[in-house]
Amino acid sequence: MRKKMVAVLVLASTGFWGMPAAPAQTAASQDSQTVSEQDIQLLRQDVRSKKKQLIAANLTLTDAEATKFWPVYDQYSAEMTKIGDQRYALIKEYAQNFGSLTDDQALSLTNRSLALDEAVEKLRIKYVPILNKVLPGKKTATFFQMDRRITALIDLQLASQIPLVQEQH
Repeated sequence: MRKKMVAVLVLASTGFWGMPAAPAQTAASQDSQTVSEQDIQLLRQDVRSKKKQLIAANLTLTDAEATKFWPVYDQYSAEMTKIGDQRYALIKEYAQNFGSLTDDQALSLTNRSLALDEAVEKLRIKYVPILNKVLPGKKTATFFQMDRRITALIDLQLASQIPLVQEQH
C-alpha cells in the first residue's frame, strides 16, 4: 500500500497539469524508494512546461496576440499552481493518514477538496474577461477548453490511483 500511496503523491505533485500516470508508477516501483520534495518540484515544473507547450502548439496566435497572451497565461498558471500546492498538501495528508482516518478527518478532507475544486472554477471565471481582453472570444474559449481537458485527464488519472477511504473494522 505504501508504494501505491507514493505513486499517488508523485502524480498529485504534478499539480494536475499534464503528467501521464506511467512515470509516477515507475518511480514508485523502484525498490521502495521515496520521492523527495525536490524531485516533486522538478516534476511539477516539467509538467507546467509541457502544458505550456501543448497550449502553444494548439492555440493559434498571431504575434501580437502571443505577446499579450503569454504574460497573462503565466499569471494564470502561477495562481493555478498555488491551488495545486494546496491540493498536493491535501493528498499528502490523506496519504499520511490512510487507513486510520476518523470520520471527522474524512469529512474535512472531502470539504477541503471540494473547496479547491470551487477555487479552480472561480479562477477560470476570473480569467475569462482578462484573457478576452487579449484574445478574441473563440480563442479564449479554445484556451479554456484545452485547460479543462488537460485538467480532466489528470483528474481521471489521479482518481484511478487514489484508494477509496476505507471503513475501519
